[in-house]
Amino acid sequence: MDYVFESPRRFMRAVAVSLLLPVVLTPVMPMMAQTPSPSAKEARFVDDLLKKMTLEEKIGQMSQIALNTDDAGKAEDMVKAGQVGSFLFVTDPARINALQHVAVDQSRLHIPILFGFDVIHGFRTVYPVPLAMAASFKPELATLAQRHAAMEASAAGVRWTFAPMVDIAHDARWGRIMEGAGEDPYLGARMAEAQVRGFQGSSLSNADSIVACVKHYAGYGAADGGRDYDSSNISDADLENIYLPPFHAAEKAGAGTFMTAYMDLNGVPAAGNRWLMRDVLKERWGFKGFIVSDWDAVHALQTHGMAKDAADAAAISANAGMDMEMTGHVFRDNLPAQVKSGAVKMATIDEAVKRILSVKYELGLFEHPYADVAAAPGKFVNAEQRAAARKAGAEVAVLLRNEGNLLPLKKAPGTIAVIGPLADSKVDIGGSWSLASHPADNVSVLEGLKQRFAATPDVVKYAKGVEIERTGHSIFDPQFPPVPVTMHTDAEKKAAFDEAIATVKSADVTIMVLGESQNMNGEKASRLSLDLPGKQEELLEAAVATGKPVVLVLMNGRPLSIDWAAQHVPAILEAWYPGTEGGNAVADLLFGDAVPGGKLPATFPRSASQEPLFYAHYLRQNPHETAALYWDGSSAPLYPFGYGLSYAKFSMNNLKMSSAKVAADGTMQVSIDVKNDSNVAGDEVVQLYTHQRAGSASRPVRELKGFKRVSLKAGETQTVTLALDSHELGFWSSATRKFAVEPGTFDLWVGNSSASTENHATFEVTK
Repeated sequence: MDYVFESPRRFMRAVAVSLLLPVVLTPVMPMMAQTPSPSAKEARFVDDLLKKMTLEEKIGQMSQIALNTDDAGKAEDMVKAGQVGSFLFVTDPARINALQHVAVDQSRLHIPILFGFDVIHGFRTVYPVPLAMAASFKPELATLAQRHAAMEASAAGVRWTFAPMVDIAHDARWGRIMEGAGEDPYLGARMAEAQVRGFQGSSLSNADSIVACVKHYAGYGAADGGRDYDSSNISDADLENIYLPPFHAAEKAGAGTFMTAYMDLNGVPAAGNRWLMRDVLKERWGFKGFIVSDWDAVHALQTHGMAKDAADAAAISANAGMDMEMTGHVFRDNLPAQVKSGAVKMATIDEAVKRILSVKYELGLFEHPYADVAAAPGKFVNAEQRAAARKAGAEVAVLLRNEGNLLPLKKAPGTIAVIGPLADSKVDIGGSWSLASHPADNVSVLEGLKQRFAATPDVVKYAKGVEIERTGHSIFDPQFPPVPVTMHTDAEKKAAFDEAIATVKSADVTIMVLGESQNMNGEKASRLSLDLPGKQEELLEAAVATGKPVVLVLMNGRPLSIDWAAQHVPAILEAWYPGTEGGNAVADLLFGDAVPGGKLPATFPRSASQEPLFYAHYLRQNPHETAALYWDGSSAPLYPFGYGLSYAKFSMNNLKMSSAKVAADGTMQVSIDVKNDSNVAGDEVVQLYTHQRAGSASRPVRELKGFKRVSLKAGETQTVTLALDSHELGFWSSATRKFAVEPGTFDLWVGNSSASTENHATFEVTK
């Protein structure tokens, strides 16, 4: 067999001799991803290969197909013909190797396939959902979790993940808030770059690295009314200052790919938005990787009314900068004719294919295209993965209320009633978008508590109480069928409710595990109400009415309106969806083996009617007005951004700045003493906020500009120093139509939430 291009060493021998090359895993540690910079060798290799490709083979590289679509039965033939650049939804390493052998051994140019999958918060081992990871205010934890996820995914042969999602969301009704870092662009940027480092490691060529795909570019989180897929209408200033910074941070961290969003942004669909793809991402930021559409989004340009037909959609998207089409066949069916007619230049096709081939080269696929089928199972849900997941599950929890120091519970608490529809759900504890996981691997809250009291099993008593009615399953979770509703008749429902309250009355303390089923979050999962769904609040109120101590453990993927609980339930622990080891992590927290240290990454409203609700709003006309802005209720949040309690008690004082003045291109140091005033060790998150008093345009009342999570022993004091880069004080102004760091007076606060006022100072930014 002849080879028609210069190739790496794997192609210096006959491809007919096919070997399974082992996946070698490097030690797990946070790595710094490097911005892709094609070497001369890589550029020469890609250029030489490109010269040998037909137009149809080039467009094949620009096409991804999913093996749950009509193309599935033709997969081998399409690969052999060079019509596929990537596959989606293949996670079996044996199947991956079989398809890869067809590509490498039987296609004309032997170009390996890139296998992609949604590794959002874990592969087989599930880690806390991304919103929960942001609650840790610990980017290195996100890096570590995604490093572990990359180890599992790469062992299966999956080398491309459609994560991180870095959309900023100000509206908790939007179901996909769960997949991002919440409402703040600074926190979002830090979590974005941390996840890229975790997925991609020190080098994409490492066998256990997978290439990140930053999504959804851009503005998807601002969908009208929190309705998924709806339009986003965002001012230029908000787009530049709020929604784009996390994308830019991920690009600077070296992310290899980007995904466009479904919706139209200010009237221009993202899949055909030249300004987003070419002007900003590829030219202004200098992005060197490739862009992929979201599912069938190129075809949807016709639905949006931007394209008159499929051929027009193909030309619009390719010319705008799209490099690969996900799952559709608009490119495959129409781009050849569009190139021949001159509607799309060959140079445009060549640019896209070069970007795709470069990513495959950097991943080492031309040298090592196969997964180690024999070794893969040992990488999944092993002791190391479980330990990391358990630690993460504990570190993301947020203690919202703890009246009378009910938590932590006594080591010998008497009898414990465990109540609620989520208490023993192995599916729900993993959260949405845990597509490759096996629910049987997960530890429910009930199981975690039973394991803790295995020697005295009569301590733990369980009753479900009520159901969360579920209709259907997630459109992307076919392996997770709807959990059957076991209580059908009114009599059965009343009996289950009464049994739960009787169990509460018979116990010394009650742990109620309430919230949302996992399929109420994620894609196509917006909600009109943010209340506890179903009869859960009625059950909660009845339990509290017994007079027995009640602890509420929340499992959810968005802020909830729990106004009644915040006034009447003595202890509330926000556990989010904590993942595979979630039950053990929650048990650790409830009994003090772990101490809650998380903070809210999104504002909790009193009612869904307050949405969108976020802390970084602009000053009102009368800043001294204290009356409610609604005649029928408070305009204040229930819990503000950055809020979270601990079993320990902390104080902050002695705020210092390295200077009262800082140059527009300078850096200042801000320090504060943090003291643990209790006899319990714990974590505190030091948060730095600023406000520019005057400038060319209005500025938010506060903006997060720095944070650090610190661990303090009982009675310990630490001086925490944060670097404030003046660039972080700049903004894109609607008045000047540019980004600048404007001289002037700034307020500065350092505290434990966005509402902290105790430690305040002012400083000047000079020219």
